[in-house]
Amino acid sequence: MKHLLILPLMAVATLTACNSAKAGQEEQTDTTPVVYFTSEITPESLVSVYDALGVTIPENARVAIKISTGESQQTNHLRPDFIAPLANHVNGRLVECNTAYGGNRATTEDHLKAIELRGYVNVDIMDAEDTLHLPVTDTTWIKYDIVGSHLANYDFMINLAHFKGHVMGGFGGVLKNQSIGVASSSGKAYIHSAGVTDDVVECWKHTANQDGFLESMAAAAQAVHNYFKQDGRNIVYINVMNNMSVDCDCNAHPAAPMLKDMGILASTDPVALDKACLDLVFGHESVNGDDADPLIERIKSRHGTHIVEYAEQLGLGSTTYKLVNLDK
Repeated sequence: MKHLLILPLMAVATLTACNSAKAGQEEQTDTTPVVYFTSEITPESLVSVYDALGVTIPENARVAIKISTGESQQTNHLRPDFIAPLANHVNGRLVECNTAYGGNRATTEDHLKAIELRGYVNVDIMDAEDTLHLPVTDTTWIKYDIVGSHLANYDFMINLAHFKGHVMGGFGGVLKNQSIGVASSSGKAYIHSAGVTDDVVECWKHTANQDGFLESMAAAAQAVHNYFKQDGRNIVYINVMNNMSVDCDCNAHPAAPMLKDMGILASTDPVALDKACLDLVFGHESVNGDDADPLIERIKSRHGTHIVEYAEQLGLGSTTYKLVNLDK
């Protein structure tokens, strides 16, 4: 299997220094995170890219698969028949949380009805009963992360995200799926307002702090990651790069995707994974009928790449990675 080393510009100097060890110095173990890639987007390839991670699920572990159920059947959320083989493979349960902006998923009752209409079965709405406060390492904006209380019912999580644009964040991948996505409805309000309020009505009056919002997402994503990296728990990450509209799956009427599907990527490092997807988009040579420019413009206009840079600063992961192409 051929290993392809992708060097983000900001990390070139660091890697050069690491790779220029003096003669006689003991060779150090390479800790550069690996991102696995396949251009095939099928239920079978989703299972294969997960298996490539080589992570063992402990016996009797309770496995959560965090997805987005989408705001309508018109959105580009990952469909139940695409996800089902992976869920069966790991004996996992799909999990979600309620939204903070109204719509048909703002309450547990409405959310369960919407889920049924879209063909999902046995989905756990994690904030259906109560919330938990997870500690955050970075308290610049948020002082804790508010998540659904059912998070405590799981020992292992697969963060399964649909990579696409987002009206506020610029793009949504595993970092968004782990921050806003795992947050309860009140937690979503808290992150969107960069710690001003957890009220789902008042929060929308406090969205002018764009970098604060992005940094709050990074802090919340780290809180969930840290939660699953203790007491024998674990978490892995998958991004599916298909139907990449400039609009998120929280938009019931998203713009049509202008960019062709790229593939599925997976890693144990969420920062490396989102950065690899961003590199694919920003490095894409656009042609008529396969145009990355609208998505790039959406990301740039929201300073969207700041989330991966800030998450790296927090120690959540690395923007330097090795890309392993499973197709070769």
